[in-house]
Amino acid sequence: MDGKDQITQQLNIEMSEEIAQGVYSNLAVITHSSSEFVIDFVRIMPGIKKANVKSRIILTPEHAKRFLLALQDNINKFESVHGTIKNVKHNEGTMLPPMNFGGPTAQA
Repeated sequence: MDGKDQITQQLNIEMSEEIAQGVYSNLAVITHSSSEFVIDFVRIMPGIKKANVKSRIILTPEHAKRFLLALQDNINKFESVHGTIKNVKHNEGTMLPPMNFGGPTAQA
């Protein structure tokens, strides 16, 4: 069988309205074991000392690498249209969002 004889398969992906709304996250915590990568998406809110994990994604190492490459490809495409994304500071390998969220500090 040569390339011309291969059957193209199409994957139909469905999304519920709830999932389509998305969940906002401004922090990702990534951990791994020998068999999986775990990405916890967290939302940090100003003035609140506790943050909740909004979503957890568990990937095999192979899928984590594919995700990394796909994300890098999409960042490159974004930057080619919108310009370079400014670098964020690294804190011992962890990227933390600014705690002041760019606005003035509220006072009561």
